[in-house]
Amino acid sequence: MPIRHFLDLSDAGAPALQAMLDDARARKAARAAWPKGRVDADAPLAGHVLAMIFEKNSTRTRVSFDMAMRQLGGTTIVMDAGSMQLGRGESIADTARVLSRYVDAIMIRTDDHEKVRQMAAHASVPVINGLTDWSHPCQIVADMLTVAERRGSVAGSRWAWLGDGNNVLHSILEAAGLMGFETVVSCPPGYDPSADALGAAGQRGATVRVERDPARAVEGADIIVTDTWISMGQDHAEAKLAAMAPYQVTPALMAAAAPGATFLHCLPAHRGEEVVDAVIDGPQSAIWDEAENRLHAQKSVLLWCLGRLG
Repeated sequence: MPIRHFLDLSDAGAPALQAMLDDARARKAARAAWPKGRVDADAPLAGHVLAMIFEKNSTRTRVSFDMAMRQLGGTTIVMDAGSMQLGRGESIADTARVLSRYVDAIMIRTDDHEKVRQMAAHASVPVINGLTDWSHPCQIVADMLTVAERRGSVAGSRWAWLGDGNNVLHSILEAAGLMGFETVVSCPPGYDPSADALGAAGQRGATVRVERDPARAVEGADIIVTDTWISMGQDHAEAKLAAMAPYQVTPALMAAAAPGATFLHCLPAHRGEEVVDAVIDGPQSAIWDEAENRLHAQKSVLLWCLGRLG
C-alpha cells in the first residue's frame, strides 16, 4: 500500500474524511466516562510510535496527538527543533530518513508548508501536517466532527468566516469542496485568503462567496468561525488590528446568523479582539467540544495514515 501522508485534506479525499468522522464519533462514544488514559478496547496501534516535531508552540496539537496515540495503544516521542540536529542545520530530508528508521509515523508542526512536503518526500513512513503557515487540516477534521455532532452532517451547512484569511481558512475552503458545504468569507481588503485556495475550492465544486460586510456574511450561516488576527510569529500590528475591528464576533453578529448557529474558534483566543467573552463563553459556543475533538479527530487521522481505516 502506498504511504498515506496527511499534509492537506485532499490527500485523504472525501470518502476517507467521512470515514474519519464516523470512526471518531464511534470511538468517542465507546469510551464515554472512561479514564482518559485507558486504551481503546481494540488497541489498534499497539506497538506503534509517533514522532512529534514542534517548530511552533503548541497546546492542543501536542496534547491531542500524545493522548491519541496513548488511547490507540501506541506511544510518542516529542521533540522541538531547538533540541534536535534539525535546529543546527541538518536537512529536513535527512531528518525524515533517520526518523523513518525509528518510528512508525511523523507529525510536524512548523512554518513553511514546503517543510512538510520535503519531510513527506523523503520519509518512508506517514507524515502528518500538525500546522503550517499554509494550512491546518487536523484542526478542520475536528471542526467538522464538532459540526457533525451538532447537526448530524457537515454536508449542506453554511459556514461564515470572519477576520484574517489565514491557514485555517485555507483548510476550511478545501473541506468545503470535498465535503459539500457552503462558505462565506468575510475579510477586510488586503487580508483575503490565497487566490490559489479560493480557486482550488471552486474547482472542487465548493460554493464560496466573498462578502466584505460581516453582517451580511453571517446571514443564514449555521457555523460562525474566526481565529486570532495576529498569528504566531507576526508582529502585533496596529494597522491590522484596526482593519479587523469590524469583524469582531459579537452577540449582535451571532443573532444575525441562522437560529441556533454554532460558534467555532481553534484557540487560543485573544478575548476582546476577534471575539468577545459573551460569545466565546455563551450558549452558542462549541469551542470546548471543538478542542476536545482534536483528540478524537487525531485518532482517526492516525488510523487512516497507518492503514487501519478506509
